[in-house]
Amino acid sequence: MSRRARKKDEQVGLLVAVVVAVGLVAAVVQWLLAHWWILFLAAVGAAVASGFWLWQVRQRAEWERVRTQALQLRIAELDALDHRAFEFAIRDLMRRDGCRAERLGGAGDNACDVRAVDPAGRVWAIQCKHRRDGERGSAVGVGVLQQVNGTARQIHGADIAVVLTNGRFTSKAVPWGQEHRIHLVDRRLLGEWAAGSRPLWDLLDRIPPARRPTALS
Repeated sequence: MSRRARKKDEQVGLLVAVVVAVGLVAAVVQWLLAHWWILFLAAVGAAVASGFWLWQVRQRAEWERVRTQALQLRIAELDALDHRAFEFAIRDLMRRDGCRAERLGGAGDNACDVRAVDPAGRVWAIQCKHRRDGERGSAVGVGVLQQVNGTARQIHGADIAVVLTNGRFTSKAVPWGQEHRIHLVDRRLLGEWAAGSRPLWDLLDRIPPARRPTALS
């Protein structure tokens, strides 16, 4: 068979395929026009499914908002958590107070387990130290504070650097934190914050001013 004949056969085959495809499309369109109610039911079903999905999304968001706003934790409940759950609890407490907060804890967190932005626009870098034995556990020392001091502002852009524990701090850690503007939240202060309704910045001294106006300013 010559090249011209093969080319002609290919053209004929393509034309037949196009005609068949057009015919199928026309047949489908005619069938749908004759059975328009199927299209109507499909559209209604899609609208109902979309509406239900949006309702679920909004409900989950509302449940989360109510849960975090009403969140109150006793110090014994915090003691019973593992270190990972403890970090999530601190994140949720910051959210309760109106912050945008996320948990960063884990490998490569650069000494920041929870990073938050409060309603005044201030960035918080919080290093959490959970002690299974609470106040009887090992005290948090200057070494932890030095790590936070080296990363909180430089890497996380923090206005407020915090080391938080359900235990206690060494006697040297307290003046070292004051000198380097590292806020220390010990067991007593953590218990007051978690079980109450006041935000953490109301319980700490020497908090920097707001970055932006707030409803309370």
